Amino acid sequence: MDKTVLSFYVDDTNPHVAPPEAFKTFLDFVSTEGAAGESSVILGYDWDWHGHLKRPAANVEGAYIEQVQRAYSCGVDSHCELYTHSRRFDFQEKRMPDGAIHEGLWLYEPAVSVEAYESYFSNILSEGDRLGMRFTGLTWPGCGCDACSSRYQELREEGVSDPNPHVWQALLNLAKAGRFRGRTVPCFFGEDLEVAEAKLMAKAETHAIFTLPPNAGDRFGVWLNDPRYVDADYYITASGQSGRIVDLVRAQAPYCLFFTHWQGVNPAIGVGWEAFTQVIRRVQRHLRDQVVWMRPSQYTDSLLEG
Repeated sequence: MDKTVLSFYVDDTNPHVAPPEAFKTFLDFVSTEGAAGESSVILGYDWDWHGHLKRPAANVEGAYIEQVQRAYSCGVDSHCELYTHSRRFDFQEKRMPDGAIHEGLWLYEPAVSVEAYESYFSNILSEGDRLGMRFTGLTWPGCGCDACSSRYQELREEGVSDPNPHVWQALLNLAKAGRFRGRTVPCFFGEDLEVAEAKLMAKAETHAIFTLPPNAGDRFGVWLNDPRYVDADYYITASGQSGRIVDLVRAQAPYCLFFTHWQGVNPAIGVGWEAFTQVIRRVQRHLRDQVVWMRPSQYTDSLLEG
């Protein structure tokens, strides 16, 4: 490919940090500008436990799902950031048990079987099917709580620094069964921006699982929604002469994938929304002939075909 693929991830997207109308505004902007990327969908998030807005009487979740259903046609993939972005959900009991392992950490535990991962992922995909939306990929739900941090350190000392390989086989089995929207499943793991590259983790003849880490960071307010972490020039300056995106394009990098968080970019209350729109428009103004926008799943599809 003679152009750099350009895309983005948006973590923590949900209907309670901002009204669903904000997600519609976000999708409309991306579609109108011809951009493309990904926005996570966390169907079982424990909103109240995380201190977000209480669920109002109106059907906020339903209005949000209506927008999720059209996201793909607007150029935006939908990844499952697992199910709760917190403790592992009990789908039989329909609850999140106290003391259950956090979902992100569970993906690294060496003793978990392919069957256990496949069952859990399948339940998440079934919830998406029930709501009329299809998932395209998976995003690791990070966690910095004391219990997870301690266990991650133990795993590193034991030589475990990557997810359990059974994760990739479980995802491949589900992809082959047609449970994901497409033939490839991009996965967002890792934030080593300087050495980021797409990696093939599992493959069948017509399906594949890739890790697709970002190679540009979040300067749109991060999950803190803090203006101190907003800097459009980090990506591309107003003149189009410098910035992380410009550097990667000049280096003829195969892709430039930046990530952000819904808390910072949502149009209702996100301190990074204006910077997000600036970056997209600056790219379109200065780099239009040197980049091609793709959803993450489009890019991994091209890798499988190539």
